[in-house]
Amino acid sequence: MTTFNHSSVIEFILEGLTNLPQLQLPLFLLFLGTYVVTVVGNLGMVILIAISSQLHSPMYYFLSHLSFIDLCYSSVITPKMLVNFASEKNIVSFLECMAQLYFFLAFLIAEGYLLTAMAYDRYVAICSPLLYNTIMSHRVCSIMMVVVYSLGLFRATVHTTHMSMLSFCESHIVSHYFCDIIPLLTLSCSSTHINEILLFIIGGVNTLAPTLAVLISYAFILSSILRIRSTEGRSKAFGTCSSHLMAMGTFFGSITFMYFKPPSSNTMEQEKVSSVFYTTMIPILNPLIYSLRNKNVRSTLRKAVGGR
Repeated sequence: MTTFNHSSVIEFILEGLTNLPQLQLPLFLLFLGTYVVTVVGNLGMVILIAISSQLHSPMYYFLSHLSFIDLCYSSVITPKMLVNFASEKNIVSFLECMAQLYFFLAFLIAEGYLLTAMAYDRYVAICSPLLYNTIMSHRVCSIMMVVVYSLGLFRATVHTTHMSMLSFCESHIVSHYFCDIIPLLTLSCSSTHINEILLFIIGGVNTLAPTLAVLISYAFILSSILRIRSTEGRSKAFGTCSSHLMAMGTFFGSITFMYFKPPSSNTMEQEKVSSVFYTTMIPILNPLIYSLRNKNVRSTLRKAVGGR
């Protein structure tokens, strides 16, 4: 309890993405534009799915939650990054830092399990099409989303609670553009053994469990698709899965590259570049992937724009 009181009164200084003055304005404009497109794209997907009866199905129900999560965790990180570009010293209080870490982890973990739920949805749609409406009922989809958000909130709570118990008594300069676990652990002057174990166990489970579940689902999906005799039928089945495979590949690929590489290969500059991809690029890629590759979304969007 004393450690928590000690930590709660300190402030951190976020180092930012780069210290080069000539890059501050170009990067500010780049990430501002990226964030605007992210907000418009993801919010547009949520509204489009909500108002269009053509998109009221489990697949688009999950897609609307994916857009919501991308919008939220991008908003947790990017605005603070933009402030860092516009100010000489980006000071953040301990409580603000813990809040940013908590919501970032909650939404990031939830997205991994949501992509797993979407893989199961595609498995049922292709492998048991006649029972699809029965298995993927509105009640089942709602329960799945409750589980997705609960896992994200619970595991973020575990990480953030143990992080708040650390003592930070030396440098308060975080060598990053947001409050992430690894940069904060390097600043602690107390034992981080439990935090490292939690990072290894929870991080491993959050990555490996969804990845294995998705791989198993798509193994059954591929087996079912190969049994389809018509070329048109196989093409249609592949088409329903391609967008999800692209979204899943970019998400888990970037997370794996960030957290599952040899410690000797880690430098803070590499960490920052890797983090940029999954904190700012993935939230903008998902709506583009689904809007450009999904015929129903394109058709509904054209009707909505044409109607207006």
